[in-house]
Parts: sequence; C-alpha cells; structure tokens
Amino acid sequence: MTLHIAVLGLGEAGSIYAADLASRGASVVGTDLHVAVAAPGVRIQPDIASAVRDADLVLSLVGAGSAASVLTGALPAMASAALYADMNTSGPDNKRALAEVAAARGIRFVDVAILAPVTRARIDTPLLVSGPGVAALQPLLTQLRIPAMDVGSDAGAAASRKLLRSVFMKGLAAVVIESVTAAQAFGAEAWVVDQIASELGAAGDEAVRHLIDGTTKHAVRREAEMIEVRDLLDELGAAHPMTDGTIQWLRALASQASAPEDRG
Repeated sequence: MTLHIAVLGLGEAGSIYAADLASRGASVVGTDLHVAVAAPGVRIQPDIASAVRDADLVLSLVGAGSAASVLTGALPAMASAALYADMNTSGPDNKRALAEVAAARGIRFVDVAILAPVTRARIDTPLLVSGPGVAALQPLLTQLRIPAMDVGSDAGAAASRKLLRSVFMKGLAAVVIESVTAAQAFGAEAWVVDQIASELGAAGDEAVRHLIDGTTKHAVRREAEMIEVRDLLDELGAAHPMTDGTIQWLRALASQASAPEDRG
C-alpha cells in the first residue's frame, strides 16, 4: 500500500525527510511559504489544508514556535484516520498541549524526537516516538525502514528523553568549542582537535567539526532548546549548573554571530 504523507515545513530537516520518503515509495506532498520547488518526487501544495487533505500521515517540521498554529491549521482538513506527528524540538508540556488539541478534533497525535542532525544519516536518523498515536505509527515507520523506539503512550515522553540527552550533547559542544578556541589562541588547534577526536571514536574528527559548525550555525535555536532543558530539570528537582553555563555560552555565541561586522 502506498503511504500518502504530508510534510509541513521544507527547511533543512523537512526537505530531507520529504525527499527520502519519496525515494522509499511514499507519495509525498509538502508545503512551506518559503519554498516553491521541492526535490524530485515531492509535490508542493500552496497551503496546509491542501497538503494534509488526503494524507495518511502528517509530519510537522516547522520549528517549535510555529508548531501550535500549524497543527491548528492542519486538523480541520485531516481525515479522521490520519496520524499527526510533531517532530519539532520542544518541551514535554508543549507536546502534551498539542496532543490535547489534536484529541479534541479526533486526530491521533505522536510526539517524535529526532536524536541527531538529519544532515548526517538523513531518514535513517534514529527517532523516539510516544503519544496516543504511537501504536498506529510504528507499522508505518517499519514499512518505511525508519529506526524508531517506542517510549510510551504519553505525548511528552519522547520530548523529555531528548532534552535529557541534550544536557550532554549541547554541553559537550560547549566544552569542545571552548577548548578549540583557546587552542587557536595558543597556536595548537590541530593538536587539540586531534586529542578530542581520539576520545570520540572512529568518526571523532568529523564529530568535532560537526559540534563546532552545527553549534555556531544554530546557536539561537539551541539556546531555546536548552532553556526547555532547564525547565525540565527544574520540574525534576535536578541540579543544572552545566546547563546554566551552556545557556549563557550559547547566548553569547548567538550574540557574536548577529553582531554587525566592524569594518573599521
């Protein structure tokens, strides 16, 4: 059976998912106000309602700030049997609120956490999935050969686990960049990068460069994610001095990136 999938948001992650889903035999439509041309096999629709109308599965990849409005726009046009998967990074409370909105319209909702940048493994990037629609989603993911772990029926469970992982991943990026920046000033960048890479396994050098480049590029978004992490740790009663430091560091990094160039 051919799956009909709508991808809402055709930015970096959304465009990759849309293209790879089409390559695996799905019928894919996408919509994005800023994208007029999509990858081969992906049809562009002018608006959300048109994109989701015949979909078996709707994937939201629009960013946490737009997740609620996009869900609200999609629900009235969706078939009652369709699934809505929110793949945006946000806190568990936000995911539960979205699930309640979907349930009020009779649509099954899935909280999906993407566990690594999709630019590396693309559609093979591991996922965590949870929420009321997870049991129905798993067979579709199996059909599409997408690796995913079911972490329960609570929308927010997948989001919580991703945020816990981010304590380490974003903190690691902060330590790596701080170390490499100091090494640049000392004139020993290559040596320090090699030392760090040797501790990170076979793909260590690539991992170091990814941590540096990805964090610099996405500092604003990652700061917002780490604020969600801090909120979760507060709810859990867990100490978070490292997370506090990572937030301050990301904020400074974002400010440097947005500062106007000094042309002297």
